[in-house]
Amino acid sequence: MRKKTGKVIFSVSSFFLLCLVIFFSMEMAMAQNKSSTIPINVGVVLDMDELLGKMGLSCISMALSDFYNSDHGSKYKTRVVLHTRDSKRDVVGAAAAALDLLKNVEVEAIIATSPSLSSFRNPYFVRATQNDSSQVETISSIIQSFGWRQVVPIYIDNQFGEGIIPFLADALEKINARIPYRSVISEFVTDDQIKSELLKLMNMQTRVFVVHMPNSLGSRLFMAAKELDMMSEDFVWIITDAMTNQLNSIDYSVVESMQGVIGVKPYVPRNKKAENFTTRWKLKFRQENPTIINAELDVYGLWAYDSATALAMAVEKSKTSGASFRKQKISGNTTDLEAFGVSKDGPKLLKAILNTTSKGLSGDFQIVDGQLQSPAYQIINVIGTGAKGIGFWTRKNGLVKKLNSRSRYSISKENFGSIIWPGDTNSVPKGWVPTNGKKLKIGVPVKDGFTEFVKVTRDFTTNRTTVTGYCIAVFDAVMEALPYYVPYEYVPFAAPDGKSAGSYNDLVYQVFLGNFDVVVGDTTIVSNRSQFVDFTLPYTESGVTMMVPIKDDNRDNAWVFLKPLTWELWLTSFCSFVFIGFVIWLLEHRVNEDFRGPPWHQVGMMFWFSFSTMVFAQKERIVSNLARFVLIIWFLVVLILTSSYTASLTSMLTVEKLQPTVTDVKELVKNKEYVGYQPGSFVVGLLRKMNFDEDRLKAYNTPDECVELLSKGSANGGIAAVFDEIPYVKLFLANYCSKFTTIGPTYKTDGFGFAFPIGSPLVPDVSRAVLNVTEGEKMVQIERAWFGESTCSDSSTSLSSNSLGLDSFWGLFIIALVAAILALLIFLGKFIHEHWHIIRQSNLSFHERTRILARKFDGKDYSSHTFKKSELRDALGDSAHDMDCSRSPHGNLSMLPSPRKTGPPSPSNSSQTEQSYHFPGEEGASPLREENVAVSAQESVTELVVDINAGH
Repeated sequence: MRKKTGKVIFSVSSFFLLCLVIFFSMEMAMAQNKSSTIPINVGVVLDMDELLGKMGLSCISMALSDFYNSDHGSKYKTRVVLHTRDSKRDVVGAAAAALDLLKNVEVEAIIATSPSLSSFRNPYFVRATQNDSSQVETISSIIQSFGWRQVVPIYIDNQFGEGIIPFLADALEKINARIPYRSVISEFVTDDQIKSELLKLMNMQTRVFVVHMPNSLGSRLFMAAKELDMMSEDFVWIITDAMTNQLNSIDYSVVESMQGVIGVKPYVPRNKKAENFTTRWKLKFRQENPTIINAELDVYGLWAYDSATALAMAVEKSKTSGASFRKQKISGNTTDLEAFGVSKDGPKLLKAILNTTSKGLSGDFQIVDGQLQSPAYQIINVIGTGAKGIGFWTRKNGLVKKLNSRSRYSISKENFGSIIWPGDTNSVPKGWVPTNGKKLKIGVPVKDGFTEFVKVTRDFTTNRTTVTGYCIAVFDAVMEALPYYVPYEYVPFAAPDGKSAGSYNDLVYQVFLGNFDVVVGDTTIVSNRSQFVDFTLPYTESGVTMMVPIKDDNRDNAWVFLKPLTWELWLTSFCSFVFIGFVIWLLEHRVNEDFRGPPWHQVGMMFWFSFSTMVFAQKERIVSNLARFVLIIWFLVVLILTSSYTASLTSMLTVEKLQPTVTDVKELVKNKEYVGYQPGSFVVGLLRKMNFDEDRLKAYNTPDECVELLSKGSANGGIAAVFDEIPYVKLFLANYCSKFTTIGPTYKTDGFGFAFPIGSPLVPDVSRAVLNVTEGEKMVQIERAWFGESTCSDSSTSLSSNSLGLDSFWGLFIIALVAAILALLIFLGKFIHEHWHIIRQSNLSFHERTRILARKFDGKDYSSHTFKKSELRDALGDSAHDMDCSRSPHGNLSMLPSPRKTGPPSPSNSSQTEQSYHFPGEEGASPLREENVAVSAQESVTELVVDINAGH
């Protein structure tokens, strides 16, 4: 196996993995001997020329010796016999050694190191160390706690180095951090090539690096970084457990170059058993390897010890017999792999290993999902000659200062101890630098009109370009508000002739192409542009609105009096007047002489009375309570309607210049009117979505050109309306508010913003600075300096027609309608009740009954108090006259008619004094006499006079 593979033995995070690879396709090669113990052959393939290989082999040998010499292990019937092979730092050599062990030794299991072998690929591969992917969550939590947004991984170019990258990328994506660049270093790289790669990293803005490589290459990397002054302020270095676990074995000169580095490693609790073993191991290792100085035992050795112990326990537990292999019967040509035998003890040994748990030197040893259970991770800080623990990470609690904490899951940086960062500083690095000494190239648009926003002036004598304007002033103020200095220069987006080199979309796309570092100007934040760049927060009011000319001909319009109400309201009001007039006539016709007479007289009275209520000029008296009830409600409606009409008409006549020529976008589309827009703006796309014809769109470059087009009008070669963003419209109306106004609705956009490359670390800081500037007095000063003081009233309020619509009054009409219908129902119910005997006549046809009821309705209701009072007054007047003529000096009343008893008149009197009218079918009914009531009233008065005189 190649050198880097040999290093992987017993690794957790750096892919130095100790894998118990159990091959159950083998049979026992050695026959069971006659001794009391059963030897079980196990192969070991390691890189014997590396420190990790030597350490692993010594720990495995000591583990088996300690186990079988213990009280518990000495009773076992099985004994693991090791057969070692050297991988010779090559994968091919490792594979050849494994084949040799399988074919010639017929081992039951092989202990090897490989980052690619796992139980996910084959259940017979058991990982006795940590998967390197388990440490990426610890690394991502550190990055998230300090708010770093970009990370560059630096890793070795082999299977070990590449194995962690997919897991790291996924973990960073979950915390909204990204990898802008991957630094891949060959395992055969020279020192000059390492420096060349580091110089490339120095030219980037990102300053957070995650290093994943073995000690031998990592030491060279940090020595080169120290020489290039990359171990100074603003740099962040995080190392994986591939280097952190072996910090004690690194030379002092290398550790000195790593000051301020943050590292992660599996946490191994301290115990006396592990300390005693470490002392014994050092003594034995020095005796076996006298040329290796200052060798230190690390977690890989502890895992090797625990793995060998677990294997010995599993062999005994599975009752492996050590029987010889069973050869497969294969005919024809076969390969060496197909010729291998099969062991019957394989499944039992696999099950025993998966169920084995023990208290090892490294902590609890337990296989979960085919690999060693993930422990807590310790976070260290390289300081001085060693490392200091600054915190822990667990799946349950996240970042904590102490283990066994009952706190909730947290990623707060407050859970770290004191950290010394590169450059011997306590200040947390930003994780990026703005420009590395280079000036940012700020792209600005070139335009002819609305130069108050951006104005590019070129001095052909000196060939110098000056950029000014509102947007430029805001950007300068924002950059001054940053907590650090960022040099930059403005570069116009212009063609060789000085004209604009393209649209605003083209300008923003230059940032994506890398031609500009930032775009500053009147650049609107829209969705299609955000696919290529990251925008800061907006610094202007957002939205697109429509601007139209103002009509000023209301005062000269002969029909202006019709405009206060919409035609729907006019029609509803007219119908309501007619309906209320009809209801009042219906309620008053039988009891009020003012509502009687010839048909045309009654029709005229109906219209006259209803419309006279509009100005409360009605003269007719109302005698019915139901009619009075209806009129009370109707007077309220009329009062509100007339008051609103008067107010609206007054507004139209006195503020007539606020009336727009167009009030609706649909009207423009329907009438195929011409509309205007600024060239190069995204507004033209918005107009297409609003179904405007392409040939009905006209571009304008300057405010003066816009005024000319609007003044001409759509019918005369101009335009009927302008669609533009609110900042442009406000600037335009500041000078032309007496001629133009805005009309709703406002189409939503996000205003002007500064465009940066996607993922730029400047965006959050610039956005915060934008808020500081826009919320302060500085923004007011900038607006006043470039836009001046407007003498016009606020024209941004969207205007629409001042006509009053039905939607404002339908509630009143509903109330009046309900009152009128209720009165009609009461009236009709009473009328039908009084004439129910007519309706019940079965010998009459429907037509005859209807005619009789119509004549009944057309007649007077003599039972009404109004007719009773009038006839009583007439009777009193006639009786008084008769009494004066017939009174004698003695008060003799013999000349008065005798009192008349109540009851129907006699037929003789009836025939002489009255003429009877009978309707068909009214047999037995009293005849209808028009003078009947008057006669009865006169007789009643006569009786009253007699009674009064009799009292004297």
